[in-house]
Amino acid sequence: MSGRKLNLTSIEEVRSYVIDNNPKHIKVGVFDIDGVLRGKFISRDKFLSAIDNGYGFCNALLGWDVSDTLYDNSEYTGWHTGFPDANLRIIPESGLILPFQNETLFFASEFVGTAEAICPRGVLRRVLQRASDMGFSIKAAMEFEFFMFRESSDTVTEKDFKNLRTLSPGSFSYSVLRSLVQEGLYQEILDTFDSIGIDLEGLHAETGPGVVETAIAVDSALGMADKASIFKAFMKILAQNRGLMATFMAKWNEDLSGQSGHTHMSLWSNDGRPLFYDASAEHSMSEVMRHFLGGQLAYLRDFAAMVAPNINSYSRLTPGYWAPTAATWGIDNRTVGIRVIPGSAKSQRLEYRVPGSDVNPYLSMAAAIGSGLLGIEKKIDPGAISVGNAYAKEVPESRRLPSNLETSAVLFGASAEAKDLFGEAFVRHFADSRSFEARQFARAVTDWELRRYFEIL
Repeated sequence: MSGRKLNLTSIEEVRSYVIDNNPKHIKVGVFDIDGVLRGKFISRDKFLSAIDNGYGFCNALLGWDVSDTLYDNSEYTGWHTGFPDANLRIIPESGLILPFQNETLFFASEFVGTAEAICPRGVLRRVLQRASDMGFSIKAAMEFEFFMFRESSDTVTEKDFKNLRTLSPGSFSYSVLRSLVQEGLYQEILDTFDSIGIDLEGLHAETGPGVVETAIAVDSALGMADKASIFKAFMKILAQNRGLMATFMAKWNEDLSGQSGHTHMSLWSNDGRPLFYDASAEHSMSEVMRHFLGGQLAYLRDFAAMVAPNINSYSRLTPGYWAPTAATWGIDNRTVGIRVIPGSAKSQRLEYRVPGSDVNPYLSMAAAIGSGLLGIEKKIDPGAISVGNAYAKEVPESRRLPSNLETSAVLFGASAEAKDLFGEAFVRHFADSRSFEARQFARAVTDWELRRYFEIL
């Protein structure tokens, strides 16, 4: 089935559309701290009321992890608060007809009121407002790699996630054979997202059994984060409707490369002039571009929790697996943390290569842009360029990425710059949520431990 983007821009247009089309129920959703889409069906009358007055989800939605386990260290919510509702507003421009069987009317939402301080979309909006106040706007694009399996949620559980059947065997990057054998699937992906206004400018097989990579066409930073979040959620639905599964884990198998969520971005003036290009400068990098890059590099370590937000994120950030391990930069160099891509005035850009496909797009985008703005404000120079293999480059500890989530959480929670950019309430809440995740993992007994220690010790 094909969906449809509604192109509504105001509450008045949304109200008129619902009254004219008279759907009995409407699906509403919101992305939580981990980028998971949570939602429910509400009646037409309740939706019309929500347009004006908002609606609520239990605020536990912002106080639990991906398995619905409550954080034990959240100030915002917990048993001590009684779990009141968190208020949300409908986002008019998010309206679409879902591209699935029943062609349901859908709207995304964002948190308001006290919950807005820790709402991921709200965090990005505040960073973008800071950019606008400085005279800047940002264009961005995201790429995602994801593994696909001939499995279901039942079979992966029954198999205990072992011996999983991938969509295709072997590594065959950019394979025409694979993409044409799977042409029905590839075409369905392209058609589905095109129908709801998400233009996939690239789709191909990547390195690894069953790996697919897509690139979402450039948009405003907020528009891109919206599209990237919807893409991840709907791609998993599309796959399961076909009897398949897609995972956006940063690394699902220790012997295979991880899955990236690379982010491309460029800075523009509010009146539409590109600001990263200077034909007279080395590598055509304007002073603004150098300072923006300098800020991204300077704060990559402290903000790592936002771009590597899960335990598994750090399994991907290892040498030799196409993922960076330090805050390095280079010209068209894929071994660095941030790749400068030379081009024309309109196409010159930065590729932020640290995020995996497991990121919450709103938060990874906020970290990448916010750190760049700090670089402009403080006139931070990016330092020495990396040439050749950046993995072999000696870098100071301040430019090394943390090796685990626990360290990232501590660094993020202590960062004065993070509190200035993202708000103290968000920094405290998010740092605590990552510390909780790290403690959950510390309690686990893994297969590796059993194989290594069970008999011999």
